Amino acid sequence: MVTKSSRQAAQAPESTELATLAKLAGSSYETLERELRATIATLEQQALRFETAIDNISQGICFFDAAERLILCNRRYAEIYRIAPEHLRPGRTLGEIVERRIAAGTSAMASDAYLAFARAVNSGTTLRNWTANLTDGRTIQICHQPMPDGGWVATHEDITELTANRLIVDERISLQTLIDWVPDYLWVKDTEGRFVVANKAIASDSGKAKTSDMIGLTDFDLHAPELAQKFRAIEQGVLRSGQPMIDEEEFVVDASGAGKWFSSTKVPLRNVQNDIFGLVGIAHDITARKQADTLRDGQAQILEMIATSAPLEDVLDCLMRLAESQLTGIFGSVLLLDKDGSHLRHGAAPSLAKAYTSAIDGIAVGPKMGSCGTAAYRREPVIVADIMHDPLWHDHCELAAAYGYRSCWSTPILSHQGAVLGVFAMYSTTVRGPTAAETRLIDFTTRIAGIAIERKLAEDRIHFMANHDVLTGLPNRALLEDRLSQAILYAQRYDRWVTVVFIDLDNFKLVNDTLGHNAGDELLKTVAGRIVERVRATDTVVRLGGDEFVVVLFDQPTNVDLISETLQAIRAAIAEPVQLGAHRLRATASIGIASYPKDGTSPDTLLANADAAMYRAKEFGRDNFQFYAPEFNTRAHEKFVLQEDLRNALARLEFTLFYQPQVDLRSGHVFAVEALIRWNHPTRGMLAPTAFIPTAEETSLIVPIGDWVLHEACRQNKAWQDAGLPPMTVCVNVSTRQFREKNLIGRVADALNVSGLEARYLELEVTESLIMQDIDLAVATMNQLQNLGVQISIDDFGTGYSSLSALKTFPVARLKIDKSFINDIAADENDQAVASAVISLGQNLNLRVIAEGVETDDQVAFLRKNNCDEMQGYHFSEPVSAPDIEKMLSGEPMD
Repeated sequence: MVTKSSRQAAQAPESTELATLAKLAGSSYETLERELRATIATLEQQALRFETAIDNISQGICFFDAAERLILCNRRYAEIYRIAPEHLRPGRTLGEIVERRIAAGTSAMASDAYLAFARAVNSGTTLRNWTANLTDGRTIQICHQPMPDGGWVATHEDITELTANRLIVDERISLQTLIDWVPDYLWVKDTEGRFVVANKAIASDSGKAKTSDMIGLTDFDLHAPELAQKFRAIEQGVLRSGQPMIDEEEFVVDASGAGKWFSSTKVPLRNVQNDIFGLVGIAHDITARKQADTLRDGQAQILEMIATSAPLEDVLDCLMRLAESQLTGIFGSVLLLDKDGSHLRHGAAPSLAKAYTSAIDGIAVGPKMGSCGTAAYRREPVIVADIMHDPLWHDHCELAAAYGYRSCWSTPILSHQGAVLGVFAMYSTTVRGPTAAETRLIDFTTRIAGIAIERKLAEDRIHFMANHDVLTGLPNRALLEDRLSQAILYAQRYDRWVTVVFIDLDNFKLVNDTLGHNAGDELLKTVAGRIVERVRATDTVVRLGGDEFVVVLFDQPTNVDLISETLQAIRAAIAEPVQLGAHRLRATASIGIASYPKDGTSPDTLLANADAAMYRAKEFGRDNFQFYAPEFNTRAHEKFVLQEDLRNALARLEFTLFYQPQVDLRSGHVFAVEALIRWNHPTRGMLAPTAFIPTAEETSLIVPIGDWVLHEACRQNKAWQDAGLPPMTVCVNVSTRQFREKNLIGRVADALNVSGLEARYLELEVTESLIMQDIDLAVATMNQLQNLGVQISIDDFGTGYSSLSALKTFPVARLKIDKSFINDIAADENDQAVASAVISLGQNLNLRVIAEGVETDDQVAFLRKNNCDEMQGYHFSEPVSAPDIEKMLSGEPMD
């Protein structure tokens, strides 16, 4: 048996080994534990880094196993679907998570529908992408990747902003397209004046191919410095004030160099904080309107210039500048037709080379005379598109080429009657014809030029007519005083004479009455021309009117004999034969002369004294000349006083009527009386008609005087009838001026109505020469008087050159033989022949014939022998007062 100590000795080594083993085992376990903890720590650190990495990804990430349980998701996933992180711990099923999303309002569809959709997607093996529109309005893009073990990993990205940004981009692209369609300039600038947005219109005019080329540029990159500075100042003002600029006109020169006008509006842009961060502008091209305004304003200005009689050269210059302002590279020119009608003279060409306008000044009108000369010749527009190769310019092309003119379009300027006034031309520096707009402008400019030229010609004619006689072209009374005043000033300075010659044609009225006014006019023109030929160019020949002329002999020597020689030459020239139609006659003149300084020192005095001398020449039997003498003015003064007294005579009742009986040669019976006016002058006593009637005719007072005679004669005749005297006719003379009055018939009718006298007891006497002045008018008037019942007789028959063919148409009852044929009828065979012929003529025409101025028995005997019907004259009775007529007819003795 083993002893206790032996067992103990034997057991000791065994225990030591176990202890060592245990120690080794413990040490190994600790090492393993340390390694495990280190591995776990490492894994935890990796997992933490993985979670940190996943949590910092901007997309939501989730991992699901084949049982649809959540393995892992990041914080962004929870944020996207608005689920608390504690509700997204691993192990949560997809169904639970969908319910949480529905509750949070972040699900795209119902739970069952979503689970079915997710399973269908996961059944595949390929990557799938889709977008989900959540019920809260956001858009989520999902990228789903199935895993081989049946699970999946998916990313979820909120692309709401990206979608919005893409929409903005799409909208911006659409907006750019839209604004590019706008024909106006449209742009946005920042506060530094840089373009942020620009449309195609402004980009194109700025010389940019794309709108994007404008971005970042400023006006200083596009325009001249001064223009850019102006735009910058305006825009800075808008940005500072916050007040928009509305419809302001701005001028821009585009990249091609063309000037354009715009109506611009610039409005400040504000953000949500109301801060200004830029401006938007829009500019509408108003160039066409500005041109139209310029054209309209120019038209108004030119028409005003025409209306205010501005110089023609100024009007045409303004017109050319207006036409040129409407076009580019065009130069306007006006050439005026000269007086001879065969050449064109410079009118206006403000932009053509001066040397060129001088070279073509005076170009002839004719074929192949350039565009202008040919247009005037053809009276139609001539368009030359290429001066260098057109045959019309063969002789002038080198001249035009020297100044760069390559085409010329010429249009004749015509008056409203179709006469050529000039030519309007447009020159171009390029080879081409006019456009439609240019053609319209040519038509407008040509019309305005025609108006201006016609107005100037009319003004010239009016000015000429105002200072010249229309018939003869001589200066008239308006110009006479100026010419005479200038001549007197010269004579004062150089101690010379000025001679005023007053010329009055003798018996000119007879020419008018017998041959007509046309013949009279021809005579006046002929005489005027002859007088002009006999004086010097420095002298002045004036027609005062009618048949009166005045000659101002300038710078005359102080020698009457030399002046007389000039007058003799004038007188001889006037007296040369004149052929007027079939008639050849000689004219004579009565001439009066007054000279400065001896006969007067003022124009009025010299004219008055020359006129007085002329009347003195008439008194000496006409066809002579008389120098002025002071006594001539005495008679002129008497004539003036007579005119003034005559004007007051009617108002003062100074006129009275005498009556001369008319007797039937067979019975001796008084059947009529002729009313003869007398003037009971307050200082000169009773005046016969010859003393004042000529003056009354000169001053037109003959009309109211004749009217008074008519009324008084009718009244007196009716008074005689009312007094019981036998009815008889009262004869009243009608002057030429009265007969031409339009209301003569009314005046006669009024005299009859007022007096109550029957028309058959009134006879009007008209002279033969009066009737012959206008036969048609005379016959018409006499027929109207006859229709009233008034009788008509021809006074002074035999002196007015009436033809038998005319006489037979006159509605007259009697012929009165002029007393010039009665005075010597007893002894003068010629007077006897005329008187007997008139008597026979009257009887053959069933007219009564009365002889006036019968004073002797021999005259009465001849008239009775030749069967004259009636007589009037001193042989029976002189003119007597109305009371004496009553006594004569009643048989009472006269006073």
